[in-house]
Amino acid sequence: MSEAFGGTTAERILSARAGRLARAGDLVVCTPDLVLGTDGSTPMALDYFEAMGGGPVAHPDRVLLARDHYSPPTSAATRAFHDRMAAFAEESGVGILPVGGGIGFQVALETGRIGAGDLVVGADSHTVMCGAVGAFATGIGSADLAGALRTGRVWLRVPASWRIVLDGRLPTGTSAKDAALDMVRRLGADAAAWTSLEFHGPGADALPVEERMVLSNMSAEAGAMAGIFPAPDGPGSPAPDARYAREIRLDLGALEPQVALPHDPTHSVAVAEAVGTAVDFVFLGTCTGGRVHDFREARRVLEAGGGIAPGVTVVVTPPTAHVRAALRADGTLAALEAMGAHVTETGCGPCCGTSPLVPPDGARVISTANRNFKARMGPATASI
Repeated sequence: MSEAFGGTTAERILSARAGRLARAGDLVVCTPDLVLGTDGSTPMALDYFEAMGGGPVAHPDRVLLARDHYSPPTSAATRAFHDRMAAFAEESGVGILPVGGGIGFQVALETGRIGAGDLVVGADSHTVMCGAVGAFATGIGSADLAGALRTGRVWLRVPASWRIVLDGRLPTGTSAKDAALDMVRRLGADAAAWTSLEFHGPGADALPVEERMVLSNMSAEAGAMAGIFPAPDGPGSPAPDARYAREIRLDLGALEPQVALPHDPTHSVAVAEAVGTAVDFVFLGTCTGGRVHDFREARRVLEAGGGIAPGVTVVVTPPTAHVRAALRADGTLAALEAMGAHVTETGCGPCCGTSPLVPPDGARVISTANRNFKARMGPATASI
């Protein structure tokens, strides 16, 4: 199919994968380049797969399963999830990560399995993070995951696209997480439902991929179907005549450090407004706050401040085996452990309250994760 037709990045990628011209609002049946499943979604997908008649997986080389949410498993039921996934992977020939292998979509990015113009679907809402490299990446449900496994195809509604223009550059002391919190505050929860956010402008161009990942990831907190940093050219880029439903400009240069107050990611304020708020549980990690430089920065701040304050629990969860190895090699994990931090298994566990360590009842938590919903990390009485 010719790449010459117009359209936004989302429209161009979905047109290419559907084999026909597609515009916002159209329903299309597409062939994804990568299908992702987690231990939180795959067991139910396998129930649907069997109800559909089972059989061979259509494109096993395009599937990656991750045992990342229950990492490690904490019950007989979650161990059974892992065993069932392993048996299915062996029988069908699909890829599967070991426990501790990392968060599936971040591993896929790190290992180069995703590129500009690709279509990625995953049964996890934060699959959108893969848009950082010019892919259209979106979350799907377990039933759609089962259908993708069996047929190699997925149906999607082509989203309207919003053009998010990032002006300026991040000031010293701020990061893409501050920009992401500011963005979701301005847009509001679910305001961008059924849309694709496209990041443009000099500020977007200046961000390294590791920072782009954060903004793509947190597009989900505004309800977006995808969050894409377009490639310079090709199918992972918009046409010159692309039409956007809305344009929003964000001045990165005017940002201050941000923090989202309980219990809503859109309820962000400048950190200066929250100074003095007591915390007794700190979580460092997950797909949004788990780059190597994030942990190194945490180490620097703690060392400069004299270590961990008495009575405060610090939990460190590397999101992938690659990140964990880098932090072991440079001494960051050892330094954090020496200060009293608890380094947990690689994966998602503490972020979503599915594996230890989770906050105790009534804990006052500060977290580098993407969501601070009530009960997100386990106990509903924790204030995140």
